Amino acid sequence: MTTGVAVSGGTASLSGDEVATYSAAVARPLSGLWALVQHVDGHFLPYYLLIHLWSLLGEAEWWLRLPSALAAGVAAGFLADLGRRLAGPRAGMAAAALFAVLPSVSFHGANARPYAFAAAAAVVSAWALHRVAESPTWGRVGAYAAAVALLGCTHLFSVLVLPAQFLAALLALPPRTVSARVVPAMAAGCVPVAILGLVGWGERAAISWIEPHGPEVLLKVPKHVAGSDLAGPALFALAVAGVVILLRASVPWGVLIGGWLVLPPLLLLAVDALVTPAYVDRYVFVAAPALALAGGVALASVRPSSARTTALVAVPSVLAVAVLGLPAQADYRRRNGHYEDFPGAVDVIRAQERPGDAIVYGQSRLRTGFGYYGRDGLPDDVLFAGRGPAFEYAEKPGLADALAGRRRVWVVWRGTKQAGLEGTKIRRVAAVRAAGFRLSTAWHSAELPGLTVALFERGRGGK
Repeated sequence: MTTGVAVSGGTASLSGDEVATYSAAVARPLSGLWALVQHVDGHFLPYYLLIHLWSLLGEAEWWLRLPSALAAGVAAGFLADLGRRLAGPRAGMAAAALFAVLPSVSFHGANARPYAFAAAAAVVSAWALHRVAESPTWGRVGAYAAAVALLGCTHLFSVLVLPAQFLAALLALPPRTVSARVVPAMAAGCVPVAILGLVGWGERAAISWIEPHGPEVLLKVPKHVAGSDLAGPALFALAVAGVVILLRASVPWGVLIGGWLVLPPLLLLAVDALVTPAYVDRYVFVAAPALALAGGVALASVRPSSARTTALVAVPSVLAVAVLGLPAQADYRRRNGHYEDFPGAVDVIRAQERPGDAIVYGQSRLRTGFGYYGRDGLPDDVLFAGRGPAFEYAEKPGLADALAGRRRVWVVWRGTKQAGLEGTKIRRVAAVRAAGFRLSTAWHSAELPGLTVALFERGRGGK
């Protein structure tokens, strides 16, 4: 069900980040991908390799996003069984249902990035730890080590769930078992993330755009985890009740779920303050399964007289969360629901394009997105000089010479109209004006910062 919800109604354009996935994993041979990760996004190499192999069967939007939807489905399945283990079958079913209706699951489950994989790996690792607590055989310990390794390969900050798992192991198992089996398993599992973390640290300039955050960002955690400013607070209140219930029934697993829910944002904020700005809302999606699981435990804790009356409690609650999340669900399914609208921008150009038009890019990496959606043809890319080592492209010098003999030129950039037409952030606009062109019309997609498409004509009156 979760996979179906994630992919249903998905008409959103690929976002800039998803276009980066396409550029890295699909539009390059393996040698090109290897060259790329030596400059940027090296910590995404496992995910990019997966998508590279997956894309051998297709490059359509839905196909590139399908692995994330499948990962969301895997997360829901393991979540149902983990809930059953902790608080019974009703808790597992309620947790899986809550997870399926979260707007954040719809977003990341239809997003060609690794965050759904991170959430799934977090669930699998917690499930594997519970099996170790049941019987710490070497087979189960090895499976837990593999789950931790998978977790670290999805995203660097996904390992922020591990402190909660370590605390749970300390409380659930004898100290000797923890030191002799759990700690070595966790250490072995963390080898891949340690390597990828070193790579990421060397490429940390790639996240230099992230602004520092203060403690006030924690007030937005319910929205960041649930994907909705309406459903998030309501479900967090339910989850707090679920954590308290779990703590009363079994301290180790109450600590696991409570820590899994609150430690990722807290630790990410600590990294943001002490190491480097790193707090981004999508990095805390790894806590979404804990939110659903704690909520499921709370719903299952109601002691009705029959299974039928249990459903009368759980089903309306899940539906209420779903209804509260409907505005966000609708937003995520719009064409600009992933905060970019490449096909809309391409349509604007095609509707007014004339033979001999040229196009220039305010940010050279936009070529990838426009190329993906404009495969049937776009105006002449007069500055293109080749692919760069990372996501940017090499461009020819001398814009005025490149536009010699052209009557019209399209300028596209990521950002608002004002940023390019009234400010100095988009230097290509100033260069086009200096070459003798004047603004004819401009279009901006609905979201911010969004994409702007502006048409300039030589010698035409205007700005």
